[in-house]
Amino acid sequence: MHEEEIIEINKNYWNEHADLWFGTTALPIYGVRFPTEDELHLFGDVSGKRMLEICCGSGHSLLYNAKKGAGELWGIDLSEKQLANASWLLAENGCSAKLICAKMEDDPGVPKEYFDYVYSIYGIGWTTDLQGTFDKIASYLKKDGIFIFSWHHTLNYCIAWSCDDRRDVFDNGKLVMTKSYYDESYFKMPVDDSEIILCNRKISTYINALAKAGFVIEKLVEDSDKASLESENDPDPKTRKAKMLPISFCIKARKL
Repeated sequence: MHEEEIIEINKNYWNEHADLWFGTTALPIYGVRFPTEDELHLFGDVSGKRMLEICCGSGHSLLYNAKKGAGELWGIDLSEKQLANASWLLAENGCSAKLICAKMEDDPGVPKEYFDYVYSIYGIGWTTDLQGTFDKIASYLKKDGIFIFSWHHTLNYCIAWSCDDRRDVFDNGKLVMTKSYYDESYFKMPVDDSEIILCNRKISTYINALAKAGFVIEKLVEDSDKASLESENDPDPKTRKAKMLPISFCIKARKL
């Protein structure tokens, strides 16, 4: 499937279903069954900093950083509906950001070597051009600028419960490999009454693309949240899975 077709399908999904995800997976939350920014402190003090969010969605992460004292906020998203929601949310809270409707794969005229932080909360994995996207993000950042992003962990899509009867998962279910870790081809996933198209990239693919774009990795987090790790006899399959393998991951990198 052509890249433009993939982008259009995913864009249509977000335009039609944005309200269902309003405020979901946004700072201080990095991902599913994952430690929060309140625990990880990856951003540190953002007072007065220029910050750009890639795939800003409903604007909740922008609002989070506004409340932390960020000096200037920008957001990019390919969905007009998501940006409408973000604009409303920020205005309701007396905050502002420069919002741009564009694909992260394109250069929408964002200033170069301008930002102290670029970040993406569960958004970067939607790109159809990982290396090109990382190259552009590097161009937006000042020297020693910080890039933080989170996404689904590759293993999450490769391993599933062998038992479909949720009542029996705890007693009888086993985790099995259902997809090759090395398979980075695009796949369709049914969501709600529609579908999205994703690519399940290896962790090394992200790391190598970052290095090629001129980043040095300061931290890779692939933990599960404390509640999941300490749970006992929890019937929720996601919690049980998170106790055994990472559901999400997050990388903090610095531009050289």
